[in-house]
Amino acid sequence: MRRRVWSTTVSLTLLSVLTATVPATAAVPVPAAAPATAATAAPQVRERPLSLERLFDNTAVSDDTRPAGADFDGSGRSLSAQDLTAAGWTPGRALTVQGARLTWPRRTPGEPDNVRADGQSVRVRGHGDALAFLVAGTGGGEESGTGVVRYLDGSSSSYRLSASDWRVGPLATKAVALPHVNTPGGQLAEKARLYVVTVPLARGRAVDSVELPVNRDLHVFALTVRSDSPAWTGSWAASTSGQPAVGPWTDRTLRLVVHTSAGGPRVRIRLDNTFASAPVRIGGATVAVQASGASPRGAPVPLSFGGSPGTGIPAGTQTFSDPLGFDVPANSNLLVSFHLPGTVTAAPVHSLAVQRSYVSEPGDHAGDTAPDAYTSTILNWPLLTGVDVGAGRGGGPGSVVVLGDSITDGEKSTRDANRRWPDLLADRLQEQSAVPRYGVLNHGISANRVVTDRYPGDGVSTDTGGVSALHRLDRDVLAQTSARTVVVFQGINDVRWGASAEEVAAGLREIAERAHGRGLRVLAATIVPCAGEARCTAAVDAERTAVNRWIRAGSGTVFDGVLDFDAVLRDPGDPARILPVYDSGDHLHPGDAGFAALAEAVDLGLL
Repeated sequence: MRRRVWSTTVSLTLLSVLTATVPATAAVPVPAAAPATAATAAPQVRERPLSLERLFDNTAVSDDTRPAGADFDGSGRSLSAQDLTAAGWTPGRALTVQGARLTWPRRTPGEPDNVRADGQSVRVRGHGDALAFLVAGTGGGEESGTGVVRYLDGSSSSYRLSASDWRVGPLATKAVALPHVNTPGGQLAEKARLYVVTVPLARGRAVDSVELPVNRDLHVFALTVRSDSPAWTGSWAASTSGQPAVGPWTDRTLRLVVHTSAGGPRVRIRLDNTFASAPVRIGGATVAVQASGASPRGAPVPLSFGGSPGTGIPAGTQTFSDPLGFDVPANSNLLVSFHLPGTVTAAPVHSLAVQRSYVSEPGDHAGDTAPDAYTSTILNWPLLTGVDVGAGRGGGPGSVVVLGDSITDGEKSTRDANRRWPDLLADRLQEQSAVPRYGVLNHGISANRVVTDRYPGDGVSTDTGGVSALHRLDRDVLAQTSARTVVVFQGINDVRWGASAEEVAAGLREIAERAHGRGLRVLAATIVPCAGEARCTAAVDAERTAVNRWIRAGSGTVFDGVLDFDAVLRDPGDPARILPVYDSGDHLHPGDAGFAALAEAVDLGLL
């Protein structure tokens, strides 16, 4: 079961586009929120907005020794206070998920700690790009309802809130999963889920209050305005692709090598404990420009977190470092070092870095200017998911997010050379002045698919193919720093593993609709050929070419533009194959020359 923010159906029109060469008219994306309207009608009597805490009318959390002290779902079942504590979700704890800072209710077990949505008016103030809800459903399926946002200028907009069920909803989209469900008769060994869901706001308007939907199976624990970040530009990013066993690392320092796109005079980093079931402790962290290997160019500069040198990151959440005055060069390698004072046996990682990073001998070596302590190498990026650079007055240029699979991730590109096609696109952007010098954020995951999860989204796993593009869209695109355009370049893994062209097209349409609902431009890239690879049969190629026909027909309707990567890489004499000069040798992934051709083919004006 997967949460769907948008309802997507495969119509006869869609099927005809997939099987015919004559373009059909594609549906225009449906906006996620009704346009804001001025309050010109006769005044209506509405209840005075109250803080969410004053509206709490349901108790979801019980102590394990008193499991009958809460009844979350009307059947006597509840969340375990001890499980929440073990995950780092303690009363009053600030939790950052998808860039939104939410607070877990400051309540003791057995006290009301959430609101059953019934049209209540909640006092919420702030400017931002989205409302963020910490929610769960208790009706056995996805729960939805329509609410209203009221702004200080008297205007309003509607929103649609959907939340998955706390016991059977998808693990791939949850914020945190707890190992037990409490009942009056004892604990059940099944996972309890909590979700963070965001909905768009009218840009540039200050929120005054929020009217909740009417659906009493929708439970709201926290609500906030997610601040937008025009002062920051995303310069580097990587998606969490799974949670494999690591190390184990005890009292070790990781020194990760990452390659920037945009530069700037300030920096902050983002660390994500995505998919985890326990908190992780960061003892201290630094940033430096790389000279070579684990050697910095100058002394590493300490980062801070809320004014402290270290921080704890609860399960399923993230943390941003404080802004630091530090000159980040464009298109350069940084060393981001952080000390893990405890023992880490499994960690959220981006599995395919195509880059060597370093692990130290025991001790805090984040500030070391010499490389001597870094005696081991790794080929993935644990915990670190973003580097942002600060802009001057008026804000930064914004970022282009590339949502893709192993071809975007850089599989078969030269290690340590930064020849992934998004890196080369960033080079082009920095070397011109016709369009803004956007940051480029690479959210490719090797083996990733559009419509099917490879990694289930919970637990320690050897599969690091990630959750589906549909399930990671909110985290890896919509919540990314200063995102303005998304390039979607996926689908080959779906058809190689049996998905139909109709299923892939429906998934791509949903991605476009959801991204358009947040005000992003959406570009789609056609799927490149792969004949000669074991799974790329003639039947697979037929599905691939059907998806490509649909993508090309969707330019200007479903998508804001199309990048015809198929035409760039295919062999004119055998269009089912990659041109030999671009082939890495496995017939599925381009080599360095092929990646350069893809980057050069992008019309920068479309971004």
